[in-house]
Amino acid sequence: MKKEDKIKEILSRGVEEIIDKKSLEKKLKTKKKLILKLGIDPTSPNLHLGRSIPLLKLRDFQKMGHKIVFIIGDFTGVIGDTSDKDSERPMLDEKKVQENLKDYKKQAGKIIDLSKADVYCNSKWLKKLTYLEITKQANNFSLNEFISRENISKRLNQGKRISLRELLYPLMQGYDSVMINSDVEVGGTDQRFNLLTGRSLQKYYNQEPQDIITNPLIEGLDGEKMSSSKGNTINLTDKPDDMFGKVMSLKDDLIIRYFTLLTRVEMKEVKKYEKAIKDGENPRNIKIMLAKEIVRMYHSEKEAIKAEKYFIETFSKKQTPEEMPEIKPKEYDIISILHESGLVSSRGEARRVLSQKGVKVNGKVVIDGNYKVVKKSVVQKGKIKFLRIL
Repeated sequence: MKKEDKIKEILSRGVEEIIDKKSLEKKLKTKKKLILKLGIDPTSPNLHLGRSIPLLKLRDFQKMGHKIVFIIGDFTGVIGDTSDKDSERPMLDEKKVQENLKDYKKQAGKIIDLSKADVYCNSKWLKKLTYLEITKQANNFSLNEFISRENISKRLNQGKRISLRELLYPLMQGYDSVMINSDVEVGGTDQRFNLLTGRSLQKYYNQEPQDIITNPLIEGLDGEKMSSSKGNTINLTDKPDDMFGKVMSLKDDLIIRYFTLLTRVEMKEVKKYEKAIKDGENPRNIKIMLAKEIVRMYHSEKEAIKAEKYFIETFSKKQTPEEMPEIKPKEYDIISILHESGLVSSRGEARRVLSQKGVKVNGKVVIDGNYKVVKKSVVQKGKIKFLRIL
């Protein structure tokens, strides 16, 4: 692919907005090695496919020879960003944040080449800031700029509390850009205000303001924005069978969007898939190719083929698999089994899945949380998750 075509694709695929597009195009046509920045707060132990959109964009730039800086927000993660929230995000415990970030480098390394990237935790510089320095930074912004943001003004109109802490978060993210002298920052559309704050602070510190690339937000399993707090995610750490099954549970109208934003299958192929669906091809056939590609990206070709076979045997043919995880639980009530086995992340989620008739024991739906499971039973959650009780 010619350099001009590479630039065109890198500035269009998975891109919602570019600030300043002319500036960035000009830089990309030179031999300058740009510094690309992405920051992620470890508010959950798992990175999900929504996070892969900016990470894939970093990889695109990395393949063109540019420098990637991945910032793990161990400090900002404690403070809490409410950019995409309709209520105040509580501060997190520092110990919890440290537990969450343990595997972040490994997970990000599934997409970007960490051997050619810089990785920082932003507590390295944010902990050192004094009140005087913070007030000087804050002097560059007005309260009106903050409260005019859509989600903030909505909360004000609803009479919801907005903490002063929330006003400071954009300064912290912006200061990250200053510390690495970022040329380009990548982030979701919900991060637009924070990304622009970085440009303003760079001007204050006599740096050239970074260009900005915002990416679309992807829908999760329920059709709403993918979010760890909503539990509708496909995680990079999901096992191949689970990952495949989750993709197959998506609504058909998300197939092409997922191919475009979450993979690097060539767009000419994606267009063929789109046309095939419009011409009457069964969307399920295209979705299987999508599921295989995503499993291949985060596991291997071999695991993708195995996951497809498992899905067809357990779902399409409605068979109970011969091989499945086994567990000897401490307690034999269905809620304890679901939680202890990891089929759900909490007892609350277990109750929710039961109420939605999403659990079967030996082929029969169970909704009673006190239901006692006998030994040698098979517990099924959803369509493809099975567990044998010892």
